[in-house]
Amino acid sequence: MFYGAMKIVIGHPIKAAFRPWVEGLENIPSEGPAILASNHLSFSDSFFLPAVLDRKVTFIAKAEYFTSPGLKGKLTAAFFKGVGQLPVDRSGARGAGEAAVKDGVAVLARGELFGIYPEGTRSPDGRLYRGKPGGLARVALASGAPVIPVAMIDTEKVQPVGQVMPKFSIRPGIRIGKPLDFSRYQGMEGDRFILRSVTDEVMYEIMKLSGQEYVDIYATAAKRQIAEAAKAAAEAAAAAEAAAAGHPPAGRTPEERLPAGHTRAAERRPDAADAPDAQRRDERPQAREAAGPAPESSGT
Repeated sequence: MFYGAMKIVIGHPIKAAFRPWVEGLENIPSEGPAILASNHLSFSDSFFLPAVLDRKVTFIAKAEYFTSPGLKGKLTAAFFKGVGQLPVDRSGARGAGEAAVKDGVAVLARGELFGIYPEGTRSPDGRLYRGKPGGLARVALASGAPVIPVAMIDTEKVQPVGQVMPKFSIRPGIRIGKPLDFSRYQGMEGDRFILRSVTDEVMYEIMKLSGQEYVDIYATAAKRQIAEAAKAAAEAAAAAEAAAAGHPPAGRTPEERLPAGHTRAAERRPDAADAPDAQRRDERPQAREAAGPAPESSGT
């Protein structure tokens, strides 16, 4: 009931405002279980796809949406629960993946649509990344439900990360492929080679639908690489700025901050032992004068 209300309150305005185009809608069965496996470009993917479907689709969503503190967190949790989203712990906690698989199989057992993002997280740069076999393939083999590849197109351009207002001039698209049958592998969800094969086949179909460049690493690893590169670039820029301003970079030892070839020993003021011979000779008469004339010897 709540899902139907949210469909009217949110789904219809989304369709009216952004006018998403859809291809392959006939590939969604009118009844019976099916898995919708989609690429993931934007937070809004979970809104655009349900908005264009007549049937309810249940996605798994990161657990943070259900556990955030404060009033906003409670409202967010209530919304996701109301539209039938299932929390999944992505921290790697023991048993978290198993729970997500069981929840997905339960949704399909009720004859409903189950949505999943095989990449496991949003693409950091619009490219398609390697699918994780622990979710999609295991649910498909355990349930026997067909897998329908889905390509979200240009949804990341509607509201780029960090931008508050969406761009209504962008018209996103959804391309839905033909169902994939993996019943030949049913009961083999414990074989990691089969899981990888099933996942790769689905990702290949998504790539063909979306036209994205495929990158054979996980999106989570790509995000780490991008973050590390950004950190290194920021540190290099800060060091260059400090050098241009004549300030040594922070964190270096005093010796490291000295110019090349310059040492602390070179900064010592020279003592008498270090003075040149000529200087020491000039100082000797002054020392005798300060001491006064030498006493005369008495004659005998």
